[in-house]
Parts: sequence; structure tokens; C-alpha cells
Amino acid sequence: MATIEILGVPHAYELTTPIAGSSHALVFIHGWLLSRGYWQPIIEQLSSDFQCLAYDLRGFGQSQINHVSRESPPQENISNLVPYSCYTAAAYAQDLVVLLEKLNITSAWLIGHSLGGSIALWAAQQLPDRIKGVICVNAGGGIYLKEAFDQFRSWGSRLIKYRPRWLCYLPLLDLLFTRANVVQAIAPAWGRQRLIDFVIAHPEAALGSLLDSTTEAEINLLPKVVSQLQQPVYFITGDKDQIMEPKYVRHLASFHPLFQACGNNVIEIPHCGHLAMVEHPQTVAHQICLLLEQHKSSRG
Repeated sequence: MATIEILGVPHAYELTTPIAGSSHALVFIHGWLLSRGYWQPIIEQLSSDFQCLAYDLRGFGQSQINHVSRESPPQENISNLVPYSCYTAAAYAQDLVVLLEKLNITSAWLIGHSLGGSIALWAAQQLPDRIKGVICVNAGGGIYLKEAFDQFRSWGSRLIKYRPRWLCYLPLLDLLFTRANVVQAIAPAWGRQRLIDFVIAHPEAALGSLLDSTTEAEINLLPKVVSQLQQPVYFITGDKDQIMEPKYVRHLASFHPLFQACGNNVIEIPHCGHLAMVEHPQTVAHQICLLLEQHKSSRG
């Protein structure tokens, strides 16, 4: 693991060795209350053909915030920054813009899970020349259902409020995290990691990203972002995902030209819940390879 400072916050990241003859890097962005490690099963399969970057979002995993909220970032010599607003997907995309600049990654495909998918879409809008394509995993939306979102925000806020460190030592709690939001129980090590990431997420980032990314304005902006992207955009979804149901994935995907009225840019994985990259890593890695091969000669 390495660290790099982005707009005043140290970010943990892992970057594999560059591959001769490979023109694009793959950048993996995790979802809410998770961390970069969940991409490791995918990276292990792809790193022999592509340079891979995985990092912890600000306030999650090992990218911990050491100070209170910033109203605006320090000045950086970085172009194309959008107005900064706390913990929206656009704000996290701004962090990614800086990260790619500092690591001198000039050509990349972004692969984002859940909230990470929204971040990838915003980053692709900010860096149209540098980002060659986006693959969203268990990510969609673009429809604001007030009652459902009010319940989700209320439930999430209560969940975040009470997370004492001693939860990590409660017997059998790991088991709960191996079964939450998936079709079949994942390995105990993943349950343990989910519990740790849940407990250590910075309260400001955990609550801020929940509230800022689920406002009516933010939800309604996402289809517009997708519709304006010139890069290819694909969506991988689980047919049993109850957090981001396939119908909402298809809704957001339909705003991109590749959808072509019949969902050509949507790939549905059978018997899969909300953690496709852990539940079906071989399938996800295979689909990523197919998509990259399809666009191998496009956009440089």
C-alpha cells in the first residue's frame, strides 16, 4: 500500500506494474462503507494484461480524514475541477481527477461499484480525454422516489450513528456481513472485512456521502451526466440485487446511446446480489475483458 495526499487528505492506494503494449490503466472505485480490497479478486485476473489502480475514497478504508469538514479544497495545480460540495459523487470525482493527475495516468477505464459507479460517471464527464470508458458494477438510478429515499436516508443515518469499535469483537457478527445484500454467503474473510470497513468509516464521510449523494437534485442530475458522455458506458448488474435493482440500472443505462432501446450496454449476472465483484469475480473480470477488447482500437 502507498499513500498520496489529495486536497489535504492522505489517500491509500495500490498501483500494479505498467504492462508493455497496454494503452489504458484500469481504475477501480469502491462503494459506500467499503474499501479498495474488494476489487482484489478482479485485479488478480486482470493485472497481467492491464495496469490496475485501486484506492480508498476519502474517509473510507485507510484514507482517513484527520480534520473537520472543508468548505473548499486547497489550491492545486489541477485543471477541470468542478465546484466543491462536501461528499457528492462529483466531489469524490474531483478527488479522482487529482489522483490521476498526480500518478500521471493519462488514459484509463473507470470501473465503479455502487456509489463508485456514480463517481466514475462524474469523473468521465470531468476528464473526457483522459477517461476512455466507464463500467458501472451494481450501479444505476436516476429516479427519485421520495418516500423510498427518505426511508433509506433515515435508516442509513441511524446505522452510521452507532458503530462502536467493539462491534468488531462481537461473536458471529462477521456471519451477518457474509450474508447481507448477497444471494449466497460470501467467504468469512469478506464478512470480516465488511464489518471492519463499516466500523472504521469516518462518520463525517459515511453520513455526508449518504446524504449528499441521495438528494433529489443529485439523483436527477445523474441521467443528464450519462446522456452527455461521449465515452462508452456499460453497466454490470446482479439479477437479485435488492439494493440497486436491475430495473433501475437499465433506467440509467438507457440515457446512453449504447443502450439502443434494448439494453445493449447492460450485462446481467444470474444469481448475483449487490457485490458482484466478490460474488462472481470470474464473470465480472471476463465481462470487463470482453468490453475492453471490443473497444481496443477506439479513442487511442
